[in-house]
Amino acid sequence: MAFRLKLVPEKTNIDFFRWQFLTFGLSTFLALASIVVLFLNGLNFGIDFRGGTTIRTESTQSVDVGAYREALQPLNLGDVAITEVFDPTFGPEQNVAQVRISAQDGAEAVTPETVNAVEAALQEVDPSITFPSVESVGPKVSGELVMTAVYAVAASLAAISFYIWLRFEWQFAMGALVSLVHDVLITMGVFALFQIKFDLTTIAALLTILGYSINDTVVVFDRLRENLMKYKKMPLREVMNLSVNETLSRTVMTSGTTLIALIALLVLGGDVIRGFVFAITFGIVIGTYSSVYVAKNVVLWLGVKRDWSKQPTDEVAAQFRDAP
Repeated sequence: MAFRLKLVPEKTNIDFFRWQFLTFGLSTFLALASIVVLFLNGLNFGIDFRGGTTIRTESTQSVDVGAYREALQPLNLGDVAITEVFDPTFGPEQNVAQVRISAQDGAEAVTPETVNAVEAALQEVDPSITFPSVESVGPKVSGELVMTAVYAVAASLAAISFYIWLRFEWQFAMGALVSLVHDVLITMGVFALFQIKFDLTTIAALLTILGYSINDTVVVFDRLRENLMKYKKMPLREVMNLSVNETLSRTVMTSGTTLIALIALLVLGGDVIRGFVFAITFGIVIGTYSSVYVAKNVVLWLGVKRDWSKQPTDEVAAQFRDAP
């Protein structure tokens, strides 16, 4: 007999609406608090959004990112990103890396003196290192990246809501939209509260959160639509509770297994990907919560069609109203 891991019993009867005003009120409070924190603290933008300087290095020795970072630490440069560049056209003795230094507050770019100090510090680690190019990203380009990121998130929200509206009903689309905005706002609020670096990788994490959250929400909505056609006389609140209970095992298993991998990356992945992994980890937790406690509450308050198997009587009658 095969062993089956069960984190949730096959049949549960949890009343997810028992504390609906408390849970939805908490979500509303956290979303509003996130907006306030975003206005008061602002986001700790990385190099992509603040501007800065990128120094390209080349050496005959292998790139040691840890040694580079340790050499630059006494310079107190603020946000520094060091990445090794891989290219199949590179020769065996061509080891390339990029050192990205964020512009300091009030400055449009890194000063030449700072660039010289960085090059000198790296040459102490690797005497064979050279610097083929030094490029700066000004505030205009970084401002355009900010607006592009905003448009990307807004377009994703609109496209997902349109898909839900076509597949289900407009009430479901509103529930999904509120749930997704809730997830994005609270995640960004946490980044603003703790001043975690916010860059293009975080935008990628936010888009990943939207996809994960809507996938979980669609599973619940699909089961809800099936049960609405199956239990036509059952109150809508009870049908929603039944649907969430029936998909609870899948929700817990999917979120749990994903979090295992993410927590490992969060602990062992290092500083380079920590912001990205933290955003996805927190987003999955808050996205699972919103699928259960936010999206369906909005659908309940808006009401929904109870039967997709036939047209309403008024629509059928209207087709033959003018017939001879």
